[in-house]
Amino acid sequence: MKKKLINLAVATALVAPAAAMAEATLYGKLHVSIDYADVTNAIAPAVMTDEFGNVMVDSAGRVLFVPDSGQDFTGWGVSRGNSYIPGAPRSSRIGVKGSEDLGGGLKAIYQVEFGVNLSDTNDNVVNNADAITMRNSFVGLAGNWGTFLVGRHDTPLKISTGKLDLFSDTMADYNGTVGFHDVRADNAIAYISPSFSGFQLAAALVAPGGATAGFGESTETDSIAEAYSIAGIYKNGPFYASIAYESLGADHFMTQGTVDAGSAGCVLPNGDPTLSCSYVDDDWTKWRAGLGLLDWNGFTLTAIYEDWDGFPPGQTRRAFSTVNPDGDISVGTISNGFESQKLWQVQAAYAFGNNSIKAMYGAADRDNERALSASRDTLSINNLRQDLSGDKSTWAIGFDHTFSKRTKAYVLYTSVDDDRKDNPVQAEGDWDGFSLGMIHNF
Repeated sequence: MKKKLINLAVATALVAPAAAMAEATLYGKLHVSIDYADVTNAIAPAVMTDEFGNVMVDSAGRVLFVPDSGQDFTGWGVSRGNSYIPGAPRSSRIGVKGSEDLGGGLKAIYQVEFGVNLSDTNDNVVNNADAITMRNSFVGLAGNWGTFLVGRHDTPLKISTGKLDLFSDTMADYNGTVGFHDVRADNAIAYISPSFSGFQLAAALVAPGGATAGFGESTETDSIAEAYSIAGIYKNGPFYASIAYESLGADHFMTQGTVDAGSAGCVLPNGDPTLSCSYVDDDWTKWRAGLGLLDWNGFTLTAIYEDWDGFPPGQTRRAFSTVNPDGDISVGTISNGFESQKLWQVQAAYAFGNNSIKAMYGAADRDNERALSASRDTLSINNLRQDLSGDKSTWAIGFDHTFSKRTKAYVLYTSVDDDRKDNPVQAEGDWDGFSLGMIHNF
């Protein structure tokens, strides 16, 4: 970690001489908060396994859990330094960006941005997270035809509704409450068009030669568009509208390996057995629509809808095998996530003087509509499909006070009612929390 800090300091120090040559700008956002949360089922009960590591179920197909292995959480955190404080991270950052005039209306552009955890200067052992991480970092070209960039960048779907989350980067961020899933993609090749009468197009491809969002990919794919994202945005005065679509290839996120037919593990849809059920049989696709009336005589109103199908990265199936009372072997999988979701959220705010009040309400309709098992006998565990499904609703209220163009303070309260609290496979059920924070931009 000391080495990372030294490297960051050196990179920052080099900005000053570079500024005279390439219009470099040092910028950043410092965000701290004092948080309190009450979380039901913060740690899910441990699944009982046999000597081979297979999940154990009873004669009715119900998963067995280790008694008293679950845990709730009630307590304080600073800038979400405690891993059991729900919601989105506070996303403090520091970066360097700039451009060089190449003539003929063409510019070379660049940006290098680091995420900085202000509450934990060492690696967070509980979260397995670094205090310094890479954010949007790229090089590119810009002209009257638009902007072309290569590197690590927010996908167009994420960009399309960034302006519509009034609680962004707080405990009530729509990713941490409703469950929207934004992606900052590695190995991105992106194009952003100029504005034509308020209309703007953004598109990105993600090359499969490296992992997106930190997950491994298959070496068998040969398409540069294994993952792609497109968005159309319209802005006219206070009115804002967007529509976006994103497809993240399953092979880009997960690898699969087969083993001999007699080995314990999971049977894939093609009939091949595997020791690992980190397997997704289709792409993860999403489309999202957003509407906003932004700062119209002090009023702001936003709405977002998202529909997805397929498992996000990390939301994998887990193998199990068991012997039922008649001696037949059952092999299947349990999902750690939801295969399809419909999510929506509305937000409203009113600004008066240096103050603003805001509120939000959102919900998620989640389901596993496909079979969760590949059973070779009469024992069926399809009832798990219903147990794993569960809706969620959330709301929040907040108050902002602006000290200057760069500095503001806020206080907010948010609550989440999650039906999956009744399913011990899932962690983080119902929760509510209070947050007092300050943000400074430079």
